[in-house]
Amino acid sequence: MTGVSNMTDRNLALELVRVTEAAGLAAARWIGRGDKIAADGAAVEAMRIAFDSVAIDGTVVIGEGEMDEAPMLFIGEKVGMGGPAMDIAVDPLEGTSIAAKGAPNAIAVLALAEHGKFLHAPDIYMDKIAVGPGLPDHLVSLDASVGENLRNLARAKKCDISDLMVCTLERERHAEMIAKCREAGARIMLIGDGDVSGLIAVSQPETGVDIYIGSGGAPEGVLSAAALRCIGGQMQGRLLFEDDGQIERARGMGITDPNRIYSLIEMAGGDVMFAATGVTDGPMLRGVRRTQLGATTHSIVMRSKSGTVRTIEAQHNFSIKPVARG
Repeated sequence: MTGVSNMTDRNLALELVRVTEAAGLAAARWIGRGDKIAADGAAVEAMRIAFDSVAIDGTVVIGEGEMDEAPMLFIGEKVGMGGPAMDIAVDPLEGTSIAAKGAPNAIAVLALAEHGKFLHAPDIYMDKIAVGPGLPDHLVSLDASVGENLRNLARAKKCDISDLMVCTLERERHAEMIAKCREAGARIMLIGDGDVSGLIAVSQPETGVDIYIGSGGAPEGVLSAAALRCIGGQMQGRLLFEDDGQIERARGMGITDPNRIYSLIEMAGGDVMFAATGVTDGPMLRGVRRTQLGATTHSIVMRSKSGTVRTIEAQHNFSIKPVARG
């Protein structure tokens, strides 16, 4: 990243993992307890505290809401102990409902970019489409029909449409799109929540997901774009406005064309880092495991600068108090 040495860059990547680990461990205490608000609140508080020891001058541009809507990690909040100016995208608990139910695929996630390189997406819906790496540029498009996108993808992968797996959130608003996918012959993987993991799955062969299609939160779209910048893939996003009030709010954030389709690089540009820790088990990460002395976590950290993807399994011994810094 600009103004950050390569060694500092590597150290920063590990510091980000410590932040998602803290959020993941805090949220894990609420797995299966039916209280998604408490689970999210615990993750937010832990992530905010953990940021205090990270050597950045960070600004939250994708967070929990505006200052008057969320007490912690609000859009515009400053985090970090000082250092290079960075923009931060966070979702302390992506999949609050599934964590509360003890269901799979909840994660603690954040991304970091040079100042001004993240799309300042308001907390509204975004239409999204994504495929993995190694495919021709501009292969799929939000302006194309479902059938056309599937035909183009099957042709590029030298397979039948019936071999393709489409991942999407299980929502009533996706019923027509799902029907068109099945009519074309494709298979469907429905997920309850957690479309960050669903979008990232297109770049992980072991998941069996070939394409992600559907609408979900715009902040999650930016986080997903950050991950795909690091591990490869294609993605497009288009904000879905419900009324003029949302359009005006977006204009205040610098969005002038409400119908614009954003590319991967427009959502997450420059040098990007991405980190996530599993809260419950999923295809990308194992969830938090309690042990006799503490817990183990399974995390991933990615850097677009080097193209590296590291998985980290950490053992946390709660009987040993960490030494204070500074």
